[in-house]
Amino acid sequence: MNREERIRAALAGQPVDHVPVGAWMHLSEFDQDPISLAEAEAAFTEKYDFDYIKMMPFGLYSTQDFGNQITIYCDPYREPIVKNFAIQSPSDYDALKAIPAIQGTYGKQIEFAREMVKRRKPGTPVMQTIFSPFSTLKKMAGDRLLMDMINYPESVHHALSAITATTLDFVSYNIDAGVDGFFFATQNATRSVMNLHEFEEFGQFYDLQVIKSYAKKTWFNAVHIHGEDIYFNEVAAYPVNCINWHDRHTWPTLKEARALTDKCLLAGIKSAPYFVNGVLKYDDIILEGTPEEITAHVKDAIAQVDGRGLILGPGCVVNPKAPEENLMALRKAVES
Repeated sequence: MNREERIRAALAGQPVDHVPVGAWMHLSEFDQDPISLAEAEAAFTEKYDFDYIKMMPFGLYSTQDFGNQITIYCDPYREPIVKNFAIQSPSDYDALKAIPAIQGTYGKQIEFAREMVKRRKPGTPVMQTIFSPFSTLKKMAGDRLLMDMINYPESVHHALSAITATTLDFVSYNIDAGVDGFFFATQNATRSVMNLHEFEEFGQFYDLQVIKSYAKKTWFNAVHIHGEDIYFNEVAAYPVNCINWHDRHTWPTLKEARALTDKCLLAGIKSAPYFVNGVLKYDDIILEGTPEEITAHVKDAIAQVDGRGLILGPGCVVNPKAPEENLMALRKAVES
C-alpha cells in the first residue's frame, strides 16, 4: 500500500498493511514564511516516513487579520503569543466584519497550502488546520468571552458570523490549492468551558456551517476535540470521517470510543500541552519515554481497536524537543 491507500483503508475500517502513523508539532522557527514551513513539514514527514501531513500554521493565524496584536519569536521553542486582544469591549464584537481570506495572514496560509501540496511526496495526504469560529474568537477575546456570550449574546453571535464567513472563504481557497481535507480543531467542546446548551448555540451551530461546506468535497476530514471532559458524542456526530482527541488523558479511551462510533479514530499517542502558571508544559511520551516504552504504547493503542479504523497520532501536539530516536521508534512500532 502507498500512503493514500493506507489512509483511505483506515478511514473505511478496512485492513491495512500497517496502521498508518504520523505526528505533528509546532515549527515556530519557520511558521511565518509559507515556503519555509512547507519545506520543513515535507522534510519532517519524509525523515520519519509518516503516512500523512497535518499542516501546522501557527495557532493564532486566524486572529491576526481581525486585530489581534501578536508577539512572534521565530524561535523553535517559543510559539507566538497574544500581546493585545482584538476584543476589548462589547462594541468590538459588533465592529467585526468578514474579510477576504486571500489576504494577510490568512492568505499566507493559503500559500502554505499551495507550497505543501507542491512539496509533499506524491500520494501523501495533506490536511489543512482550521479552527472552530468560537475557538478563534476566544483567542481574540480571552476569558471575557465566556461572560460576554451570556451578557451580550447578539454581539457575540455577530462576531461568530463574521469569523464563520471568513473561514468558509478560507476553506474554499484551500480546496482550490489541492488539500485532501481539513483538521477542524475545536477548543471549546468541553463541559468546563460551556454547558451543552451554550455549546450547541455558540459552538456547534457555527462548526457545522464550516464543516458542511467541505464535507463532500474533500476525503480526509478530521475533527480535533481539545481538552478534558469533552462533548465526544456530540462532536463525533459531525460530518467528518476521523476523530482526534486526548484519548490518553480523558474519556473515552480508544476502546470505549470504538464502542461509541464506527468512524476512524486518529489517536493513541499521549502528547498534550498544558499550562502551569502561564508556562507551557507537555505530558508527552514522545518527549519523555524510551523507544521501548513508545513501542509498547503503540502496541497497546492498536490492540484496543484490533488495528481497525485507526490512524495513530498525538492527542494534540508533540513537543518540538522530542528526540529523533523516539520519533523513529513511533514509526517503527507499527511494523513490529
